Amino acid sequence: MRRRVTALDVARAAGVSKWTVTRAFKPGASITEESRRRVMAVADRLGYRPNLLARSLATQSTQQVAVLVDDFANPHKLPFLELLTASLQAEGTLAILININESFDHAMALMDADQRQIDAAILLGTDFREEMLLDGGRSIATPNLFVLARESTIASIPSVSCDGPASIEEIGGYLRRQGYRRPGFLCGPRTLSTALGRRRCFAAFWRRHGVEDLPELPAASYSRQAGAQALRAYLSSVRAEERIDVLMCENDILALGAMDVARSEFRLAVPRDLAFVGYDDIDLAAAPAYDLTTYRQPLAAMAAAMVEMIQGRRKPESLRLHGQLVERGSA
Repeated sequence: MRRRVTALDVARAAGVSKWTVTRAFKPGASITEESRRRVMAVADRLGYRPNLLARSLATQSTQQVAVLVDDFANPHKLPFLELLTASLQAEGTLAILININESFDHAMALMDADQRQIDAAILLGTDFREEMLLDGGRSIATPNLFVLARESTIASIPSVSCDGPASIEEIGGYLRRQGYRRPGFLCGPRTLSTALGRRRCFAAFWRRHGVEDLPELPAASYSRQAGAQALRAYLSSVRAEERIDVLMCENDILALGAMDVARSEFRLAVPRDLAFVGYDDIDLAAAPAYDLTTYRQPLAAMAAAMVEMIQGRRKPESLRLHGQLVERGSA
């Protein structure tokens, strides 16, 4: 096997000290441009790459960030992961994806991340509560925590999210101008949807406009099948003349499942018999088969703000960023 080239090898070949080689690879370090060019030329010729493990011991930074995800059925997650990981890599930081599931919960993930000495952990659109910081009643050591794509329910943990109250106010106003007066709301699991706040804001909007009892359709999970089942149960139990005229869905994937059931099983025309609004603007929402009116989250701006906090260029604080209402044919 070929021996790994070391900083000392580069130093000897370039006629400089080992510390000059180290400084050449450290952004902002004090070193002349001539020395940097000489070191880089020799390093390139020898195939030298800095030992990141050794650097992390010296700098107390591993340049690694854990990204915790507990919902892979939602197609909104993949483009968000692509943006986030690309933004981190552009800063020289590696993203480590951790799958939160029944056999590997938040507490286990955070303990594992801490043992790997990561610089920060991002909870990407995942449910998170204060008790998850406990292991058998004992507080666990945690890295710097951030919540992305949901509002943080813990004051000390910063979050970056789409502005839920503003977006729902915009959606509600749009639906009223379109003439809808009998709204309903299709939500995900109550424990997961609480931090999103969309159901609460939607109900508050319509209360201000005289709708006291907002029908709520609960879905068992954030999936197309769960959205279909939730609307199927509602349409099967409510007489046609008493049904809602527009259904706001907590995200697009729920909306797509609900639309499939409305048209294929109950022969409802969209939007004449029942209108639909989603949230996220996933790629399939724009397909002619759905033409879904939805709300587009500012993914790039959210990812950029999160990375700036992690890199120390921005004060860690909870931010709400504005998105965009996308008007299509379903409403």
